[in-house]
Amino acid sequence: MKRNRFGVFCSTALSVAILALALSGCSGDKGAKKEESAEPYKIGAIFSVTGRGAPIGQPERETAELMRDQINAAGGINGRMIELIVEDDEGDETKAMMAAKKLIEKDGVIAIIGPSLSGPTLAISQYVAEAQVPMVACAASVKIVDPVNPWVFQVALTDRHSVNKILTYLTSQGINKIAFINDSNAYGVSGKAEMTALAPKKGVEVVAWEAFGGEDTDMTPQLTRVKASGAEAIVVWGTNPGPAVITRNMKQLKMTIPLVQSHGVANMKYIELSGDSSEGVVLPAGRLIVANQLPDSDPQKQILLDYTKAFTEKYNKPPDHYGGHGYDAIMLTAKAVEKAGADRSLIRETLEKTTGFIGTDGIFNITPEDHNGLSEDSFVMVRVENGQWKLLDQ
Repeated sequence: MKRNRFGVFCSTALSVAILALALSGCSGDKGAKKEESAEPYKIGAIFSVTGRGAPIGQPERETAELMRDQINAAGGINGRMIELIVEDDEGDETKAMMAAKKLIEKDGVIAIIGPSLSGPTLAISQYVAEAQVPMVACAASVKIVDPVNPWVFQVALTDRHSVNKILTYLTSQGINKIAFINDSNAYGVSGKAEMTALAPKKGVEVVAWEAFGGEDTDMTPQLTRVKASGAEAIVVWGTNPGPAVITRNMKQLKMTIPLVQSHGVANMKYIELSGDSSEGVVLPAGRLIVANQLPDSDPQKQILLDYTKAFTEKYNKPPDHYGGHGYDAIMLTAKAVEKAGADRSLIRETLEKTTGFIGTDGIFNITPEDHNGLSEDSFVMVRVENGQWKLLDQ
């Protein structure tokens, strides 16, 4: 098959090699949208650049801008540049709606990537569907794609995938009684719903249910109740800083039962906030944060290493799990635009036919019935060892 137009540049520079690798699964020039206009393709982005979700939204924005620059340096898409218009929702649902309306009604974007968080994503999903603008979300709640919204896609591994992965790990360790502590936000509530549904199927009993608010700075009351519950392990569902507070409080209370976090803390910020209290903590994560520990046979490894190198060179720091969401969102969108041009409906249809796309979160196979396209196997289990992520034996 004839290689797509990005591929012809693959030997000229590392940055373009990333594009060639990322887009190697797409179809050739046949059927590509040919347009005379030299106007840039306007793609909107809604990230939590500031506010509580900043540890998530900042790396997503940085990655989206990095990949925009890489694509434009390679000649753009169909000879047209990408204009990426980034809006900061500050993790707020109302501000996410304001951002979506600006991008669609004022800026005239052909697609949106993001938001970063589940609450803002769910808040605008119906609006983007009514406006018939495709959106590739970076947040993790399975409710974003179940039930399927024809105009909304998702690159993050879902909380359903994560819960299943955690339960499989716990049972492999002979643990069948747990406590579950969740954030009170949309991500935490969705995770609780999945644990409620899936734990009995795996033979795991939740003997204590606790919750915390986004601004809580002391979780000792919740942990004191957990300590008396007979739980053999604790599963925490949230994004920082709450999970880090729980990690520190467990050490202060001299609790030694295993602590399993969700993929919501799969970045170095969690380790920084938790300090040495995080030693031994286990969680499911995408392969990105342990890319150099993967076997050479892993089909994602080279893409992950190339992305890590490019990101590190530009920002003088390594990327994380969340930056990977930004990578997958913009690259999937770019791949669809290459074939569909500026036609929003065709972009949506092309996204829905994605097969074999190798991204940072996994290998995507999207269908009309599945707008995430990933599986539980896209997760690996990692543990904090000496302040770093360590890949557990699979």
